[in-house]
Amino acid sequence: MEFNFLTTLDNLLTALIYLLVSFLLFYIGKKVYQLFHRDIDMDHELLEKDNLAFSFANVGYYIGVIIAISSVFAGSGVDHLLDNVINIMAYGLFSIVLLNLSVLISDKIILNKFSIKKEIIEDENVGTGVIEGAMNVANGLIIHGVLAENQDNYGGIILLWALAQVSLLLASRIYNLITPYDIHEHILKKNVAVGVGFSGAVIAMGNLVRFGVQMEADSWFLVGENLVLETGIGLVLLPIARLLADKILLSKRSLTDEIVNQEKPNVGAAIIEAFAYVGGSVLICLSFA
Repeated sequence: MEFNFLTTLDNLLTALIYLLVSFLLFYIGKKVYQLFHRDIDMDHELLEKDNLAFSFANVGYYIGVIIAISSVFAGSGVDHLLDNVINIMAYGLFSIVLLNLSVLISDKIILNKFSIKKEIIEDENVGTGVIEGAMNVANGLIIHGVLAENQDNYGGIILLWALAQVSLLLASRIYNLITPYDIHEHILKKNVAVGVGFSGAVIAMGNLVRFGVQMEADSWFLVGENLVLETGIGLVLLPIARLLADKILLSKRSLTDEIVNQEKPNVGAAIIEAFAYVGGSVLICLSFA
């Protein structure tokens, strides 16, 4: 009984240490976000202005941080606690840097038709905030997949991450092609429903890319091949999932009419569209698992 008690106590202390390391990484992630956005007073936006758009973007980043840093616990680890903690901190910090670089890429390339800061901070555009938050979640998923099974080569990790950014860019372009409206135009009009629908597509693609780079493979080449495969599947999923939402889940109404062709855009319909994308990505991952 004494041996079991000591073993249990040791496991609890180890878990507590890992939890404290996780909280430290999360705190660092918050500070890095503030460093990348030094011209934004977060407390003022959240507490004084009650800026809902910024809340969505900020919470999306926090979710992305948690998903990203959780990848460091999925690795094989080493024998000694101290070595494990050092390894977790190193890859945890790396994941935070990658996530913040991902935010910059999405803002400057994927969402380059308008100023993210202006839309979220000045105009308090909730649709833009939802998309920014979704981009952070998607990138958190991607970084989790890249780091969870590949913690042995920083160069290879960066390459996979870069390819994943291309996947998100392709998904955004394909999504804009399959919708009968210009998503950027309607986001500028503060159409939250358009932002919600697009966010579902982005998170779905992030989930598929995560799964692709986590699939068992004997070489980095095969890991990249899996990423390309899942990206292709994701690009095919987008029009199919939208058709499913339009013709089956909302069979009595036109999805486009509900989202953009009425005075008050139907956010509920957009949530169903987003569900179709994310749900489809989950089912695809389960099918290939």
